Amino acid sequence: MGGSGTRAYNLAKGLLTNGIKVTVISGFPHYPTGNISKKYRQKAFVIEYFDKIKVLRTFIPPLESKGFTRRLFLFISFIISSIFPISLVGKIDGVIASNPHILSIFPSILYGFVHKCPIILNVDDLFPEVLYDLDMMKSKVLRKIGELIAKLAYSVADFITPISPAYIETIVNKYSINKSKVDFIPSGVDLILFPPAVPVINKVDEFKVLYIGTFSPAYDFDQVLRAAKLLEGEDKIRMCLQGAGEMAPVIRNNIKKLNLENVDLVEKIILRDEVAKVLMDADVLLLPLSGLENYEKGISSKLYEYQAASKPIICCSGGMSGRYISDTGSGIVVRPGDYEGLSKAVLYLRDNRDVADKLGASGRKYAENNLSIEKIGLKMMTALNYVCTCKSK
Repeated sequence: MGGSGTRAYNLAKGLLTNGIKVTVISGFPHYPTGNISKKYRQKAFVIEYFDKIKVLRTFIPPLESKGFTRRLFLFISFIISSIFPISLVGKIDGVIASNPHILSIFPSILYGFVHKCPIILNVDDLFPEVLYDLDMMKSKVLRKIGELIAKLAYSVADFITPISPAYIETIVNKYSINKSKVDFIPSGVDLILFPPAVPVINKVDEFKVLYIGTFSPAYDFDQVLRAAKLLEGEDKIRMCLQGAGEMAPVIRNNIKKLNLENVDLVEKIILRDEVAKVLMDADVLLLPLSGLENYEKGISSKLYEYQAASKPIICCSGGMSGRYISDTGSGIVVRPGDYEGLSKAVLYLRDNRDVADKLGASGRKYAENNLSIEKIGLKMMTALNYVCTCKSK
């Protein structure tokens, strides 16, 4: 679960469809709750296969991804354990460092050195800048250390692939990185999981507005609940928040505090193959960003799956995610924190189903034309070929 896992999976599958043999080194499934199933416990690593992708799963302590200290401990644990299967990967031509953040560069350096191959650093989030947004790194000393690690990671990588064009400015200007080795590659979406939508005529049952994903401080669930309060008198409108994460208890308490009967909190992690059905059963899909500066520089990969589901999107964003939705004509953009604007957007889409259908169709068309995993895999393969050629000279 989580954007980074989805992006890594789509990237691996996209490379595979372009004839690249892929081995993934990943931690035991644990995010965000820390619950690790019995099949992985008391083992150093496990070898599995998914869609012809070899996956070497390594030890991760059973800790919830909550707070700076726990997250850092989880990251360091994976950095160490990800080195265990270095002798099992066979011959490799390139390494893609994906997650955790820029810290994945450390085991990647070792793999690159042993196999004498280039490293591509995929930037999912700006680190340590996103920690500043969440007040997780207040110490000037820690900030300095974090930025030194970022500088090292960007400098050591042979090529850098940020998931948002807005990241490029920070990477190039703040860390003095040559722009020629940085290129924006979106995460893409597996369209096979999302069959084209079948129009529903004269739908009379409830109007469902859905958020699905991690309950993280990067999202403003208070805005969603306040909007739901304004919509209490509207017949058949339901807000659904589905997922897991550290904000779940806060959301649960606020639902009780506001006495909301039109909000469903579903604390359940579902399989990747089930996500499409859940999204396509909704009428509107919601991305309620908190408006944090560095998070707003990113484009949430959740939006790509929302578009693939052929549903209109309400995007609470003042940054790149909002701009992306406007540019692709796939939804309505609301300012972060504007719960009145959010409630009005819900009512507008409920009362104008033809507009909602057009927005959903526009998003689907854009995803088909630009975001298939085959096309994203081809872009990454081109980057791999480029760095391998440069490395051999």
